[in-house]
Amino acid sequence: MSTGTINVSVENIFPLIKKFLYSDHEIFLRELISNATDASLKLKHLANIGEANDVDVSNLAIEVKIDKDNNTLHIIDQGIGMTQEELNKYINDIAFSGAEEFIEKYKDKNGDDAGIIGHFGLGFYSAFMVANKVEIITKSFKDEPAAHWVCDGSPKYTLEDADKKEHGTEIILHISKDETEFLEESRIRELLVKYNKFMPIPIKFGTKTETLPKPEGAKEDDPAPTQEVDNIVNNPNPAWTKQPTELEDKDYKSFYRELYPMQFEEPLFHIHLNVDYPFNLTGILYFPKMTNDMSIQKDKIQLYQNQVFVTDNVEGIVPEFLTMLRGVIDSPDIPLNVSRSYLQADGAVKKISSYITRKVADKLKSLFNENRDDFEKKWNDIKIVIEYGMLTEEKFFEKAQKFALYPTVDGTHFTLDELQEKIKDNQTDKDDKLVVLYASNKEEQHSYIETAKDKGYEVLFLDSPIVSHLLQKMESEKDKVSFVRVDSDHIDNIIKKDEEQVSKLNDEEKETLKTFLDETIPAEKFSVQLEAMDSGANPFVITEPEFMRRMKEMQKTGGGGMFGMGNMPDMYNLIVNTNHELVVEILNTKTQKKKERLVNQALDLAKLSKGLLKGSDMTAFIKRSYEMIK
Repeated sequence: MSTGTINVSVENIFPLIKKFLYSDHEIFLRELISNATDASLKLKHLANIGEANDVDVSNLAIEVKIDKDNNTLHIIDQGIGMTQEELNKYINDIAFSGAEEFIEKYKDKNGDDAGIIGHFGLGFYSAFMVANKVEIITKSFKDEPAAHWVCDGSPKYTLEDADKKEHGTEIILHISKDETEFLEESRIRELLVKYNKFMPIPIKFGTKTETLPKPEGAKEDDPAPTQEVDNIVNNPNPAWTKQPTELEDKDYKSFYRELYPMQFEEPLFHIHLNVDYPFNLTGILYFPKMTNDMSIQKDKIQLYQNQVFVTDNVEGIVPEFLTMLRGVIDSPDIPLNVSRSYLQADGAVKKISSYITRKVADKLKSLFNENRDDFEKKWNDIKIVIEYGMLTEEKFFEKAQKFALYPTVDGTHFTLDELQEKIKDNQTDKDDKLVVLYASNKEEQHSYIETAKDKGYEVLFLDSPIVSHLLQKMESEKDKVSFVRVDSDHIDNIIKKDEEQVSKLNDEEKETLKTFLDETIPAEKFSVQLEAMDSGANPFVITEPEFMRRMKEMQKTGGGGMFGMGNMPDMYNLIVNTNHELVVEILNTKTQKKKERLVNQALDLAKLSKGLLKGSDMTAFIKRSYEMIK
């Protein structure tokens, strides 16, 4: 037996590991199983190239065992194994050249920055986060003696021969008293499913009962025979590791259920990622049914590195607008920091992000081209992702012009080019600007929609929470195109033509009417404007100025807008149609009480049309209405 001191440039490596990785201490199992997987894959590779001809690699597996009697956790592989010389090289001579700088940088930190393990090649040493003693029993596939290494968490270790006969490595963790959760089957199973669910080598953890077919001649009420078999906790060949040509639609749906067993709705469609140059990346992304609430959708995409789970926070790799999707991304080329849990942004990541954006855009375009009817049916479920992408990613915005849809209140869908062609003759104003009308709530804005449709105008239905931001961008990109909500003004003012209506009232009458209305109608709620409109239009129309309302909406949903406007009260204009007979009657009525009653009734009807009549105002309106029809 030999003894020695682990060759590190600082002696307090073990306290350092425990301090800086404490908040992430569960990752020890991921690291040790990753090492076991690497050892198994290396042996397979050597067998494939003829350097391990006498080794059977057809049924390699990794086994995880709990021994509660001895307070130990065992990770056993049948991989390449190590000689004593290799143990010295890979375990005892730790390449830790940056330790002093690390300590200096993080000496005042509380550990949330988790991490030196992966960065300095110390994956094995994560075991000391949960164990007060660690043993390695290993035998190389080469014809050399097995070795037994023991370390109690100090730089001192012992190394001696072992009697292990088969190639491979067994790691024995003597679990610390304050880490006994890692001796519980449920906890270990949870971690294996979380981190190692798709590792490429089968992982055994305990056994399970398997029902066998009944033997010939068995009676109907005879119990079926059973047997105990190894419980394999992982799927070594998940769908994303296969070529798209090997998979059918049912395979993609089955894998979706494997990823999200508590998700009962089927995904709308999938995108298979598969590229090996200039970086290596595979994966499958799914479009689930979306809602307009963007805040609850994120952190559903899982990031893997060579089939080892890393994180479900993929911001920085996947463009933000696609973090609402679900699925898997696997790439050995994504640089990770020491704990493998946080990303380091660099040029490779940006290229990967651009590739994913392009791939998603191409898929959406092909779906649109191949089956437009089906794409239109799914539009309401996917629009929030596409609109957010158009808003935040310039290249995606350009590509989306070919498949982004603009639905009307009647359920017809147009691309922007189709819409412009459809409405250009009727909805171009006197200044040669194309005015695109839209509604955000078909019920609340119904009367405004109908007024516009009576003019032969198309009205879009745009109700996503970011629509104000998107329209602002569209107007900046498209020359002489304006998006205006139908309730922002009376329709003749929204799309002004050369001809103008002549008012039935002269200037003096208008001044008299305006003075009376200003005295009767609360100025803090409405700005009264007299307009000469068609005599068939409503006498009073309440509108919200497009610019002010849009700026408020933009600030409320984050970014854009004008500072402080998000908290300002809503502003409304009261448009009074001077050509309506009721307005003329209000002007000519001599009785003050009747005059006020007509104004209040007309105002309440306008408020009712706008969805603003509530509470005591609604009660007063109902009472007044009954009195007027007695």
